[in-house]
Amino acid sequence: MSGYGTSPTARVVVGVSGSLGSVTALRRATALARRLGAELWPVLAWEPPGGEAATRRTATSGLLTEDWQRLAKQRLASVLDEIFGEDGPGVTAHPVVVRGLPGPALVATADRDTDLLVVGAGRRGLRRAFSGRVSRHCLAHAVCPVLAVPPSPLASALMAVHRRNAWHRRMDTREL
Repeated sequence: MSGYGTSPTARVVVGVSGSLGSVTALRRATALARRLGAELWPVLAWEPPGGEAATRRTATSGLLTEDWQRLAKQRLASVLDEIFGEDGPGVTAHPVVVRGLPGPALVATADRDTDLLVVGAGRRGLRRAFSGRVSRHCLAHAVCPVLAVPPSPLASALMAVHRRNAWHRRMDTREL
């Protein structure tokens, strides 16, 4: 990885959705961009509700598409502001909003062999079989190195609390 910091156009591309896994990946990507002297490219991929086929069937799809694009830009700006605040990430950042599925959108954005693509690795446990599609797609199709960041330890603790709340079970607060 030492060769990445030598090019002035080196980029660290990271998928951002606002989920805890994507926030963990964003923090790791930011630290890597600082260390490598690279640009940070946070990418939020979006699709219209109902998918592309539903959009083609409506007469006002152009207006709706503009609204969804604007909302996606607002969401990305909100996530970046929440994570970095007014100080920013400390590196040159180029936030990008892409219409499409997350995996192909990230691979298309990280299209240089000098890029580094950072993605969240998905959940662990019972939901493992149904998660991680984005990271698997990126690992299989990217032309650049891919770093799959494991979930934060906080994620499993939050899931345990969520399960307890869903089952209306008491929580032992002595450990908190």
